[in-house]
Amino acid sequence: MNNKLAWSLVLVFLFSGCAAHLHFDFLGKDEIAEVVLLKSRAKEKILILDISGIIGSSIRPGLLEREGDILSQVYYRLEKASEDQWIKGVILRLDTPGGEVTASDILYNEIVRFKERTGLPVVALMMGLAASGGYYVASACDHIIAHPSTITGSIGVISVFPNLQGLFSKIGIEVNVIKSGNLKDSGSAFRNLTDEEKQIFQDVVDNFYQRFLEVIYSRRKDVLSMEELKTLADGRVYTSSQAFELKLIDKVGYFDDALKEVLTRASLKEANVIAYTYYPKSKTNIYADNLSSTALWKEKSMEKTLLSLKSGFYYLWLPQLAP
Repeated sequence: MNNKLAWSLVLVFLFSGCAAHLHFDFLGKDEIAEVVLLKSRAKEKILILDISGIIGSSIRPGLLEREGDILSQVYYRLEKASEDQWIKGVILRLDTPGGEVTASDILYNEIVRFKERTGLPVVALMMGLAASGGYYVASACDHIIAHPSTITGSIGVISVFPNLQGLFSKIGIEVNVIKSGNLKDSGSAFRNLTDEEKQIFQDVVDNFYQRFLEVIYSRRKDVLSMEELKTLADGRVYTSSQAFELKLIDKVGYFDDALKEVLTRASLKEANVIAYTYYPKSKTNIYADNLSSTALWKEKSMEKTLLSLKSGFYYLWLPQLAP
């Protein structure tokens, strides 16, 4: 069979009625599926839920991915778990430098709401990094465990306002602004911030920072005073052993410790460990890459990450984004 004939047969097949039945596994299933990662003799299940990468609604998935942003991923899985009577607990696995203030707060609230609605325990398991907004989200859980090599902390707020004035002047671009008030274009990327604008944004940062402190204190007031917390919350990061000594986390351990903790809280001896995914064939164990999605079509370039950071306010460990 020559090449022309072979290609002709392929095209006929693709554009025939059979084409509608084609399905490429690397694109993911049309519906989310439950996959068992650790099997037991019990009917009960423990769900692993991953939060990976920058937390934000502005970071969109690839064209060929089935998933939405991190908010919709987490929300959908919590809703699905709440409808399954055999789900008895959740391990929230975090590997994130944090992200947008609002997105971090929404995730925190959704986890708290899930716990209140279902009465199920949620245990946080920090992976390599769970800083700033990652720690904020972990605070919603009943128990926080970090790996021995985890970096966490970075409690605080940072505002990002790029300044393109110097670049534009070099290439001969001028931006004319007509505004209703002298503060209408505060934070503009086309000029320097005035002292008045800096103070206004500092007040916003301080307000969000106070919210961060109140969230942590509400969850850890049995072991930390507000004065102690403020001393720790200067933006610095901590190793897991330091965080444990400072009472920011509850234990240093591994996945087995998180599973044991959630089983104990659920009054169970054993359970199946599951995840929800559009890519069940690629999720064969608890360490499969990003259980909520697939790594095949993910663009992880630094350029895309930085461009996704619009001007605004973040619970974010910004040095993590440095090349």
